[in-house]
Amino acid sequence: KINVMASKILPKKESDEEKDFDSANERFLVLHNDDYHTFEYVIDALINICEHDLVQAEQCTLLVHYKGRCDVKKGSYTYLKPMKNALIQKDLKATID
Repeated sequence: KINVMASKILPKKESDEEKDFDSANERFLVLHNDDYHTFEYVIDALINICEHDLVQAEQCTLLVHYKGRCDVKKGSYTYLKPMKNALIQKDLKATID
């Protein structure tokens, strides 16, 4: 299928086949607290890198602040790796578990 309505380039989404194939290997992109960056900085990163909406980004940021970590995205390692690298480039602490 071709989406003629798409007006901006988005990161590659996993197809249903990729998700089914990798479901046994699903991982979590985990953001860890660093006691350094502002809430606004982290929220902006989650919106731009992980495609969160504002509410989801705010909730994840609060969880990271109070719990020390939060699963911010779920998927295969190859799907999560570019997002992890982008978060790390913004000096945020992220892992894939």
